[in-house]
Amino acid sequence: MTTMIRKSVLGIAGLAFAGGLAAGPLNHHDATPVTATTPVAAVQADKPDAGKLIPHGVQGTQSRIDLNDEQSANVKAIIAATKKAGLPERAAVISIATSLQESKLENLGHLGDRNDHDSLGLFQQRPSSGWGTPEQITDPEYATLAFLKGLKQVDGWQDMPLTDAAQTVQVSAYPDAYAQWEQQAADLVTQHWNS
Repeated sequence: MTTMIRKSVLGIAGLAFAGGLAAGPLNHHDATPVTATTPVAAVQADKPDAGKLIPHGVQGTQSRIDLNDEQSANVKAIIAATKKAGLPERAAVISIATSLQESKLENLGHLGDRNDHDSLGLFQQRPSSGWGTPEQITDPEYATLAFLKGLKQVDGWQDMPLTDAAQTVQVSAYPDAYAQWEQQAADLVTQHWNS
């Protein structure tokens, strides 16, 4: 039964992102690359363990963007939903990195001609592929919980490199693109997990 559910969820996720969704309007944003040697934020006793946030080390050149108030609020919403789902900080890192790649942490509505199919929200989920209604998937909590539901169906996600875990749920045309956001996602979780 579990295998059937997992295959169904991943099948829906695959449909949601087949055909190059990541190649859609979101990849036109500029991101300032930083080298993989960017120092990790200092970890305090009340902050998540950096080794658990990035267990495999970052993969490749890292990107980073400055966040506005809306994007910061979306980070906090992703972290709150991760806690609500009872998942650890690593799940929040994967979720935030995925949202950074898919929408730059912007809760995107319909973009007209620039829209990739009917993709919406932080994770660019598609109503036509079973992720939920437009109202649901543009709700940061709902969208995050939907993403995390897919992530929990991935056997061994906790031990996978971030890009593999995110790609298994998202099924992007650019599977390695998620890796570039791992450091910034980990820094954001360190900053906001206990705030």
